[in-house]
Order: sequence, then structure tokens, then C-alpha cells
Amino acid sequence: MKAKLIAGVIAAAFAAPVMAQSSVQIYGIADAGIHKSTGSKIKIASGIADGSRIGFKGTEDMGGGYKAIFNLEARVELDTGTQQPTLMSDNPGLYLTKGMGALPAPIVAGLRNAIQPFGAPAVNMERALFDRTAYVGLITPGGAILMGRMYTPGYEVFALADTFESGTAGTWGSITGGTAGYSAFGADIRSQKSIQYRIATPNGFNAALMYGGKGSGYLGRYNKFVGLNAIYKANGIEFGYGFNRGYDQNDNKSLTSHTLGGSYTMGDWKFFAGALDQENRNSVLMRDYIGGWDTVIAPQVAPLGAATAAALRNIFVTNIGRNSQIDATSYQIGAHYRIGAGRIMVSAATQNDHTANNSDAKQFSIGYDYNLSKRTDVYAVTSFISNQNDGQYVPGTAGAPGGFAKVPGENTRAIQLGIRHRF
Repeated sequence: MKAKLIAGVIAAAFAAPVMAQSSVQIYGIADAGIHKSTGSKIKIASGIADGSRIGFKGTEDMGGGYKAIFNLEARVELDTGTQQPTLMSDNPGLYLTKGMGALPAPIVAGLRNAIQPFGAPAVNMERALFDRTAYVGLITPGGAILMGRMYTPGYEVFALADTFESGTAGTWGSITGGTAGYSAFGADIRSQKSIQYRIATPNGFNAALMYGGKGSGYLGRYNKFVGLNAIYKANGIEFGYGFNRGYDQNDNKSLTSHTLGGSYTMGDWKFFAGALDQENRNSVLMRDYIGGWDTVIAPQVAPLGAATAAALRNIFVTNIGRNSQIDATSYQIGAHYRIGAGRIMVSAATQNDHTANNSDAKQFSIGYDYNLSKRTDVYAVTSFISNQNDGQYVPGTAGAPGGFAKVPGENTRAIQLGIRHRF
């Protein structure tokens, strides 16, 4: 017993200098509430205002302005205990199969189910443990270098300008992206297998430059990815410009976005404004779509003969290529007004679809957030979306896309009540 005690004291003595220079923190957010949207039943949902998570971050100060850092952050769905949220709406997305009326009806139905299976994961389809972030880096007097899976520079600016802080039914992200919704890969929020350089100056100027090689992007489909931003944060102003561009497996330009916006705080008011331009003529998911046809559908149509099977495949490839394209510009304005321990949040956003489909959308949102303590708040939000033509947008949450309206052009709305605790 004495030998074990002495060994423990010696181990602690040697460990003490290391612990004095480094620190590791466990942190997280537990957020859940009630969600009701058009065409769906009342649901208990996780991550409405903020995606629920548990994370680990650490710093080692090596002196001379050098620090080693790391961050591992895992998604946690409080309603199920899993790491894969589903869409808030159970309706199928119809736009990706537009123009495929010449295909047999059972095949079209099968395609829709394959593209968006009922109850299938809408986020973290690769089942990553640390889906939110996973990186290691070095801070130097000349900036920071990070490597791993991180938020993209363009998305950082988008989040900066979002009145509802990328969460609840009011989030600007409910109507951005293409008419096909999340199925067409409408946003580059994170990129894996990437390296990033960041600087932050004392006068409030911040900038980031990111590059990802083969296997980068959110789902690891890009041949390469580039992103950059420049942000000013001082004197109540947070404003910046962000750029993202991915390249598909054939090195063609894929999803490209330009974001401009931010906020200005003046007393009890905080004003938000943002503009987003997105274009994608070569969806990085085309290989998945065509591979799905060749694997699942091709055996079903083979008995019809080689010529017929080839003609049906051509109909699919032509239309899925057209339908997965994105060309849209979106704008959003909003404000917060503080009243005691609470704040009122209002915003208006519009999506201008430049494709021949012209599926524009308008979104209007209002919410109230009240702080019960420094770490815990409760909130109530409602949002309304006016869809045009083939638009099927539905208000979502911080952790999951809203999904699709029951029919194209249907107006949708959602109401949410929730509680969020930070630890």
C-alpha cells in the first residue's frame, strides 16, 4: 500500500508542470423543445435554437506566442440519443424527379424514396462521431494554422448575418439553397480533410483562408475545396464577406457561394443584414444519383430490353442533372430588441431563384428568447414561408432541415417552444 501511495505522489509531481501549461475543457449544449410545422404532427425535437452537442477542447501554451489547440465536437440528438437527425417534415421532395414523367410510375416513386427515404438521416449521413468539428492546430504570432473538419469561411459570414443565429424556425437557412432542398447539397457548412489559416488583429480585422483536397467538403465528395473570408469586429460592428467554392470529382466548379453581411449593435438594438449568392451547375452528388440508378433501378428495367433501358436512363440522367442545379440570390434583414433578461427577434428574408423554375420564396419570422440564468434560456418562435411554383421550403431548426411542403407552391409555417442549457 505504501509503495502504491509513493508511486502516486511521484507521478503527480511529474505531471504537475505539464498540467500547469495545458488545459482541457468539456463543454456542450442541451437544447430541446416542441415543434409543429405545416403538414406534420407535433414533435419533440432536439437542437431547435442550437444543435445539441458535447465537445472537448484544449490548449497548451508553449510560450513565445505559440499555442497548440484542438477541438472535438459531437452531435447529440436529445430526442433519440443518436447523432443523426431526420427532416422536420415527413413529405417527399418532388423537384429532383421533375421532368421524369416518361418513366414508369413505380420507378419514379422508387427514385423519390431512394433520394429521401422516410425517416432517413438528413444530417451526418456518414455517421461521423465528431461530425460538428474535429481539428488540431497551432497558434503563432503570425496567425493560426488548423487542420481537420471545420466550419467553412463562407458559412461563418452567413451565420454572422442570420438574425436567428442559424437556429429555430426563423433561421435564414430555411429558404436558401436550391428548390430541391437539402437533397441537392445547397450549402457548404463544414469541410473535412481541410487546412485553414486564420489571423485576428488587435484593431478587429479577422480573416481566414481554407483549402481542402480530395475527399473534402461536408460529405467528402469534393475533388478540392477553397474558401476565404474577411470580417471586421469592433465598435459594435460585426461585418464581413465570405466565399466558398467546391469542385466535383471531375474538377468542374460545383457549389459556389458569395456572402456579405453582419450586424450592428446600438444600445438595446441589434440590426442584421445579409446577402447570399449561390450557383451550382455541377452537383457533386451526380455520381451518387447515377450510381443509385445503376445499382437499384437498372436491374428493374433490364427486362424491357437494352435500348429501352438506355433511353430511360438517359431521361433520368438528363433531368437529375438539370434539377440538381442551383442559381439563386437571397437577402435577409432583421433585428433584436432587448427587454430586461429577454429579447424580441424579427426578420424577413427572400429567395430569388434565377433558374427557369423560378421557385422564389419569402420568409417572415418572430421570436422571443428569455434568459432564466447565465446558462439557461427559454424561447418561442414562429415562422411563415410563402413558396412559389415548385418551391417546397419548410421552416427548420438549428440541427435539422425543415424538409418539404406536401405539394409544390404550398405556403408553410412552424411554431416552436424550447429550452436551451449551456454547460
